[in-house]
Amino acid sequence: MDALCGSWKMVKSENVDDYLKALGHDDELRQIGNIVKPMITISQDGDTVVVKTETSVKSSESSFILGQELDHTTIDNRNCKSVVYVDEGQLVHVQKWDGNVTTITREVKDGQMIVTLTFEDAVAVCAYDRV
Repeated sequence: MDALCGSWKMVKSENVDDYLKALGHDDELRQIGNIVKPMITISQDGDTVVVKTETSVKSSESSFILGQELDHTTIDNRNCKSVVYVDEGQLVHVQKWDGNVTTITREVKDGQMIVTLTFEDAVAVCAYDRV
């Protein structure tokens, strides 16, 4: 988990449009999602993890106690039940809403934070450099 703490700027993404389309987002939101390059800051204090996402369009900050489910509104305005936990060096975030489940994993590989977003058959992968 310590390796993930800090600020990260997106430098590359793959299949974000497919992921957003699978979530049911319209063309306008998908276009924005394909253009923005978020800055993500992750911090941890004991069992509490804070994930702050900043873009030129919208920003959000979410605080999670590892392993505890809570109500959470995503940056794209989905009201979810979320749980965040650490598994083999990955920060795993599971979001559930209206019978749907998406998983976001964050891990450090070769000095980059790799974020994998999975919903049904759609998988997007984003790479972030530490800033």
